[in-house]
Amino acid sequence: MGKIPMRRITEPELMDEAGQAAAYANADFAAPHNHFIQLLRDTVGEHLSATGRAVDLGCGAADISIRFAGAWPGYRIDAIDGAAAMLAEAQKALARAGLSDRITLIEARLDHACLSRQPYELIFSNSLLHHLHEPMLLWDCIKNARGAPAVFIMDLMRPDNETQVAALVREYAAGEPAILQRDFRASLKAAFRPAEVRAQLLAASLDSLAVSVVSDRHLTIHGRLSAGG
Repeated sequence: MGKIPMRRITEPELMDEAGQAAAYANADFAAPHNHFIQLLRDTVGEHLSATGRAVDLGCGAADISIRFAGAWPGYRIDAIDGAAAMLAEAQKALARAGLSDRITLIEARLDHACLSRQPYELIFSNSLLHHLHEPMLLWDCIKNARGAPAVFIMDLMRPDNETQVAALVREYAAGEPAILQRDFRASLKAAFRPAEVRAQLLAASLDSLAVSVVSDRHLTIHGRLSAGG
């Protein structure tokens, strides 16, 4: 019999330390974030009209929202995060990018009705799922979205064991500040495996969404909702 993969260890849901938020805002995430935009284009881009409204769940310092705004200039974006410290960094980033008129920052945590008030053409999220102690909050939120939006979510994927965790931290965070190395290690351990995500989607009646492994540490969830959820 094979070895049982490493169990999930949760981490704090919010990244609300000022130093932590500043470290993330100042880090260079160009490669994974550009990869996010390209994968979004490849998987659900055909569903997107030239103009519309999108929502970024767990936007952090808003780097993904800014990159999306550059790739889809006809879109307005609601960028939602529960951490005030992250949104303070996001506000600075929007001012530098000249995008404060197209990206609206919203401090809020997920609930079942979070997407039921405003229709969106696209729901996207990067590295939110692994922070959630109860992942069904995300899926219930998406299930209750109005209309038939496209969905694109990218998240970390939990390795099999501590040896693999250490190798990924060396590979991708060796030159980063200690706080980023700490958080990356914790996030890898808190992430879900593809089979776990598929089970969550099945339980939420969202199993029409596809789950794909896209790198040695990332998976994506993508597709389009039917009208009414």
